[in-house]
Amino acid sequence: MQGFAARRGADRRDRGLRAYLSGEAAEARIAQDYERRGFSVARRRWRGKGGEIDLIVRQGADVIFVEVKSARDFATAADRLGARQMKRLYTAASEFLEDEPAGQLTGARFDVALVDRRGAFEIVENAFGA
Repeated sequence: MQGFAARRGADRRDRGLRAYLSGEAAEARIAQDYERRGFSVARRRWRGKGGEIDLIVRQGADVIFVEVKSARDFATAADRLGARQMKRLYTAASEFLEDEPAGQLTGARFDVALVDRRGAFEIVENAFGA
């Protein structure tokens, strides 16, 4: 029976590692798309007291906070962004903006990038307003 528990723990670690690597790959793909469109990637997986922001990109003086959600399809990925997480994103973004020259007056928006299991993606710009 001890072998079963060890395998089960290893399976969880393997799933966790796969999810982590899949998330990193999705974020890299989205960052590459923003760069291809002329944005500059300022930060990846920026962590503040309020939480983590997957990508922070710039377009001129404006800052775009990007949350990347991946799942088997776009609808399932979109469903993974709830009100509590949006609140954490607002808090983290506000903390990030404190260090910007214009502070909280910096032009900013929140985009959501949805990635399906095939690697196709859809970016919803200004997905939720501040």
